[in-house]
Amino acid sequence: MFYQLFHHRTINYKIKTNNMKNFFKKAFLALCIISIASCSDDDDTIFIPDSMTIADFVADNADYSSLLAALQRTGLDVALNGTGTFTVFAPNNAAFTEFLDGASLEDVPVATLEQVLRNHVLGTTETAADLTTGYVKNIATEANSGANISMYINTTSGVVINGESTVTTPDIMTDNGVIHAVDKVISLPTMLTFVGLDSNFSTLATVATTTTGFNTDFAAVLSGEDSDLTLLAPDNDAFTDLGDISGFSTADLEQVLLNHVIAGTNVSTALTTTYSNTLATYGDTMNNISIYINTDSGVSFNGISDVSEADIVASNGVIHKVDAVITLPTVVTFATADANFSTLVAALTTLTPSTDFASILSTALGTDPAPFTVFAPTDDAFAAITVPTDENEVAAILNYHVVGGANVRSTDLVDGPVTTLNGDVTIDASAPSVTGAGNTSASNIIVVDVQAANGVIHAIDQVLLPAAN
Repeated sequence: MFYQLFHHRTINYKIKTNNMKNFFKKAFLALCIISIASCSDDDDTIFIPDSMTIADFVADNADYSSLLAALQRTGLDVALNGTGTFTVFAPNNAAFTEFLDGASLEDVPVATLEQVLRNHVLGTTETAADLTTGYVKNIATEANSGANISMYINTTSGVVINGESTVTTPDIMTDNGVIHAVDKVISLPTMLTFVGLDSNFSTLATVATTTTGFNTDFAAVLSGEDSDLTLLAPDNDAFTDLGDISGFSTADLEQVLLNHVIAGTNVSTALTTTYSNTLATYGDTMNNISIYINTDSGVSFNGISDVSEADIVASNGVIHKVDAVITLPTVVTFATADANFSTLVAALTTLTPSTDFASILSTALGTDPAPFTVFAPTDDAFAAITVPTDENEVAAILNYHVVGGANVRSTDLVDGPVTTLNGDVTIDASAPSVTGAGNTSASNIIVVDVQAANGVIHAIDQVLLPAAN
């Protein structure tokens, strides 16, 4: 009997003790919430007592009831209640009211709402002191690549995210991360968001969005929900190095800008050393101009422009900041950029000093003898022959690989002879291959349609030899 009575009193004591703990925990939390609501921007860190997760804090704060409802609707409340290291930019009820603009939370599709919420969460714990002006990654993902979306932090005056949402109370510390209260819901950023916000892109933004006479609405392209593009964005110094752009015609300037856009969201880890196409086009055709990507040491384009900051991921594509404007390429551009053509470049320059092949093959479209179709032998092709030492013989061989006045793409090749600058070669369109008069076998066309602004290159695996004199 005594044991039962003692045991009963002990249980009652524990219940009362736990209730008192919860009471003091709630009271202290309420005091914290009152202090948050009453304080202005400051650097005081607020610590939550006992074991309080980010989800707990949101659930116990009436001013975050809309955020709580959104988290519960998407299931993210579970993640923010678990272990981890998170940073949450937390919009209050007023921010959600503005965001919904008269609609209800249930009107927002769950998938969309989840992306918007993830756009407020970093996977690491970043206090206000840790944040600097620049890009960080949140846990939202770009639809086509699966890469985590970026957000642009500006700490020039307080902390502003993506140019629209300001931290009102920083550093609310919980046991699984930190909360920064913000005054607006942070919309999913587009490429235009970052081009417009990042001061390093101010020249690009001005040229692309304010130049009159373009057929392309660059603002619409960069802000389109389903754009799915890769933007190679020159910084301000790149435009300075380019010099006065007033000498460009409007049409040429538009093509130069389009030459910085590649279809598809290509994050840096997906890029390899190869040719791709930009949205620029050859002449008055729909044939896209090529771009040579080299990933041997960092990432470079056409041998002239290096990536200085990779993977600025938006909701509709990815931006790679580059250090030089990528001007429209000539056939010489690709010959010099692609290491597989190093012997060809030597033959065009040091082995033939009396003929300025580089200048000739850089002739602009519309000027004789452009455009060109070049059958370009690789280094392995040159290694299989003895390259003549006589300059005239080398020049004769080089001319035998160039068709002047024609941009003949692989789909335009037909069986039979084609006249080069030094006689006829024979095309087998079905192979495809090309044979010189002095060759005993056909040279396979191993890469087709490397499209420049003044012609097209087809890489071949044998040097074409003219008939012996």
